[in-house]
Amino acid sequence: MYAEVLVEYSAKAIDKTFTYLIPHSLENKIKRGMKVLVPFGNKIINGFVTGIKEVWNESHQLKEINSLVDEYLCLNEELMSLGNLLEEKTLCTKITAYQTMLPSSLKVKKQETHYAKYISYIELVEGIDIDEFKRTKPQAKTQIEIIEKLKEGKQLKNSFSKSAVDSLLQRKIIKIIGEQVYRLHTPKKVKEDPPLTSEQQSACDKVKLNEHRTYLLYGVTGSGKTEVYIRLIKKVVQEGKTAILLVPEISLTTQIVNRFYDRFGLDVAIFHSALSEGEKYDEYLKILRKEVHIVIGTRSAIFTPLENLGIIIMDEEHSENYKQDSNPRYHAIDMAEYRAKYHQIPLLLGSATPSLESMARAKKGVYELIEMPSRIGDSKLPKIEIVDMAEEMKKRNTIFSTQLKEKINERLVKKEQVILLLNRRGYSSVISCKSCGYTFECPNCDITLTYHKAANNLRCHYCGYVIKMQEECPSCKEKALGSHGLGTEKLELELNKIFKEARVIRMDADTTTKKGAHEKIINAFKNHEYDILLGTQMIAKGLDFPFVTLVGIINADATLNIPDFKSGERTFALLAQVAGRAGRSSLEGEVVIQTFNPDNYTLNCVKENNYDKFYQYEMNNRHKLDYPPYYFITSIKIASKEYELASKEIVKVKQYIEKNVSKSTIILGPTTASFFKLNNIYRFQILLKYKKEPNLMKTLKELDSFYIMNKIVNIEIDNNPMQI
Repeated sequence: MYAEVLVEYSAKAIDKTFTYLIPHSLENKIKRGMKVLVPFGNKIINGFVTGIKEVWNESHQLKEINSLVDEYLCLNEELMSLGNLLEEKTLCTKITAYQTMLPSSLKVKKQETHYAKYISYIELVEGIDIDEFKRTKPQAKTQIEIIEKLKEGKQLKNSFSKSAVDSLLQRKIIKIIGEQVYRLHTPKKVKEDPPLTSEQQSACDKVKLNEHRTYLLYGVTGSGKTEVYIRLIKKVVQEGKTAILLVPEISLTTQIVNRFYDRFGLDVAIFHSALSEGEKYDEYLKILRKEVHIVIGTRSAIFTPLENLGIIIMDEEHSENYKQDSNPRYHAIDMAEYRAKYHQIPLLLGSATPSLESMARAKKGVYELIEMPSRIGDSKLPKIEIVDMAEEMKKRNTIFSTQLKEKINERLVKKEQVILLLNRRGYSSVISCKSCGYTFECPNCDITLTYHKAANNLRCHYCGYVIKMQEECPSCKEKALGSHGLGTEKLELELNKIFKEARVIRMDADTTTKKGAHEKIINAFKNHEYDILLGTQMIAKGLDFPFVTLVGIINADATLNIPDFKSGERTFALLAQVAGRAGRSSLEGEVVIQTFNPDNYTLNCVKENNYDKFYQYEMNNRHKLDYPPYYFITSIKIASKEYELASKEIVKVKQYIEKNVSKSTIILGPTTASFFKLNNIYRFQILLKYKKEPNLMKTLKELDSFYIMNKIVNIEIDNNPMQI
């Protein structure tokens, strides 16, 4: 028998399978989808079996597979075919597609680490004459004590003296048994189901569980979408089937996982990048061993090997985090659609601010629209006020408007809580010299360095370049350096100055680097250990704090002024979502939006809590400008460390496209990419807009193949990019 094997190297030049002879000892063990060790050149490397065949027609001699890496780990037929789709859609290599589906602890690469965790137990060896040992070794009191305890309990945790245990092992009186345990294993008493509102019940009834259909659940913030997810998953589990629930950010898993633990006990596996390698290994094993019916996780959880799926749910479906921006550039919705169709089950997309593409599909009947326009119980949508910061600047209010300061003080007196959003981390975004105008920029990227006061350094948020903050200007040597712009770190210091009695906690990429930091901050704030939570967009979605009655948005223009066709949609979603954190209980909520553009249409739609009005306005703009959902977009970037070479190659790419696609396809560019220089690599871009382009994928594959052997120039192709 012979096996087709993909080797661990992801270079496109060897993106093909190699045939190996299966040794007789492994013929009944090796299956498609397994990891193996194979000889490749003069090395033994990892490989991935993609097929098995009985006959080899070539004359040259084949090398044998060396060994099987893990007989329990095997991608099933569904995931193998999903890998083909991933390769096709993103133009990645085959091995990259399959690597993407595995947790890093199990990827197809050479690794010596063993991630399984064991607890050691000792037990008596059967047939041993214990009485003889006691007669001949009466002085061995500790060993006799161990034997007596083992006679009573049969098996005990290995917590005894090492020398005593070793002595008994040598005499073959006892043996050690290793029992594998899971790191994430928190049993909870399962709570009863709360009563559903009429809207929640109606939403549950509309989802048909045993047929393939995509539903868009459009429910305002606080309408109880999570309870709908729980009830649908409960039905699925009762039928003996499994479910996947995707959330866009790690910060959202804390609260939602706890709710699922409360309702399903240990029948839940968690899957996201903040888990340790060992924890990912454990959770993956739970799924492989069919010990759980429910998987909750971020984007990559869509690849978990659950069998007999009954439903897939994507919470906050509008989030750009569902699209991977590095190779392979897939969107989780495409992968979820494939798996839902494969199992003939529903895919439920939920959001308070659905993406324009999803809502357009729902309006056309491609998706089935389910609406939940009311909040649960006594809670009402918050009152939203827009503050003109141009007027406030005249009063020297540079960070907090008079209105926001007054409302924060009111909440502190009432012992209520406040959330403040500033979507920029660090202390300040620009450090420049007031004397000569010198600005600190990253030498590797076309970007200014951000100042982080706590670490007293200047940092590039793209390539990681760091330098110590300096006292004098490197150019004119004057001590005239000043900071401009506002980040969360500076905002925290200002809050502590102005509201001296307030307990403030910050949540951003700098404060959540340690394991468990998201959960620690969220739980501390929920337990009212802090009065004010400030942070970046990670605090905007899905979090439920009953005592939050005020949300302040410090700089609403930060996302609004980005030169991108999605900036309006991105801003509306972010502000509407963070506004939705206020007033989620019987306490009334208020929101203050600080902006220099108070007349902006998008901001006023947020003020009115009017998604439908924003949708019509934005769709009209997209139609005029030939943007999604009216047109598809493909981004093609040429990247190289050599500026001249990259600029010449992008022209060749455009010429090739013009020859091979229809005239109805709009070709924009070439131009410099939005981030032109990153990590000393220059990037040029072409954008394609099209409704139907039958030659597109063929043309893109050919273009991709031209650069397979090119080590100086790289091509990046992204279908339906989130940013341009």
